[in-house]
Amino acid sequence: MKRFLIGAAGSCLLWSTALAADVVKIGIDASMTGDKAKVGEGTRYAAQLWLEDIKKAGGITVGGKKYQVQLAIEDSESKAESAVKAATKLITEDGVLFIVGPQASVEAVPAGEVANNLATPLISPWSTNPNATLNRPYVFRACFLDPFQGPVVAGFVTKQYKFKKAAVLYDVASDYPKGLAENFKTAWEKTNGPGSVVAYESFTTNDKDFSSQLTKIMRSGADFLFTPQYYAEVPLIVQQAHELGFKKPIVGSDSWGSAELTKLCGNDCKGLMFSTHYAAAGAKGKTKEFIDRYKAKYGYVPDDVAALTWDALGLVQTAIQNCGKLTGDVKADRKCVRDGMSKIKQFDGITGKMNFSKGNDPEKCAVIVKITDKGEFEYFDSVCPDTMAKM
Repeated sequence: MKRFLIGAAGSCLLWSTALAADVVKIGIDASMTGDKAKVGEGTRYAAQLWLEDIKKAGGITVGGKKYQVQLAIEDSESKAESAVKAATKLITEDGVLFIVGPQASVEAVPAGEVANNLATPLISPWSTNPNATLNRPYVFRACFLDPFQGPVVAGFVTKQYKFKKAAVLYDVASDYPKGLAENFKTAWEKTNGPGSVVAYESFTTNDKDFSSQLTKIMRSGADFLFTPQYYAEVPLIVQQAHELGFKKPIVGSDSWGSAELTKLCGNDCKGLMFSTHYAAAGAKGKTKEFIDRYKAKYGYVPDDVAALTWDALGLVQTAIQNCGKLTGDVKADRKCVRDGMSKIKQFDGITGKMNFSKGNDPEKCAVIVKITDKGEFEYFDSVCPDTMAKM
């Protein structure tokens, strides 16, 4: 696995465990390579921007003392086992105070178990699977959960299209799409009755040919297709569906929200909608400031992973400050910072307001975006927890 350390000066250095007592080490566990490499790229870029701000401020102030920050970045290689190895190394060898990532649930769930068992706080910016934080007091997240997102998509499609028959296509071997598919199915059938999901088709990770499943979906009489897959798989599914003559709406989830999606999908994805964490097109205030800054430096609009990473690091910074005092004993400091994280009840991020009053998972709004003719992710609608409670 590739590993890096980025100091407050912004330079890449070889990792050294012999760091000064006034340095805080934050670990980044992300997929720099593999089939989710764009996810890792957005994670790293957002972290670098955050580190620039820490440098300008002279470090993080804890109990009246300034601490410089270094980021230790480990490549999870888009694999669960590599994410576990990365988390273990960051904790046991690098001595990080806090870990940000992994992003995808298939990596975040097992890596979170390691962090919790080793009493090291970890926050996943993007993992929506409930198991990432379940019964794990040291694990947090910066995004909504699939038990919320599933009903969001089901409710939006019912409201927008008045459809009655749904089809689902998902990867049965991956935690995120499997969990979200199940949550969507439960929500859809609660509204439209048993059997209203007329096709519930699955495949296995790395499959490339979906013609058999799509043919069954077309024959089922479904009004639309919901596919909660990652950005590299969506173009294959959508293009093959269109080649087979499927002309009905295809709806997605937050895993669609990568800058690579429209590059890979082209015209086939234009006009489609998906649920996600924020809408870049038309953003205002500090969200727009982040987008403009990111685009100016890296050449493209940040996806939801980058925006959520920015928020996650803001939460980490607040937790460290809430600790009040760092002793230099990394085990004691990890517990102090974990406790500092649990003190955060409200956080105003660039992906929206987060309410942590019920624990380690924030309550926050979801956004429905539409892919424009320019390939932009444009705001279309939003669904918030209080709205869902009334549905």
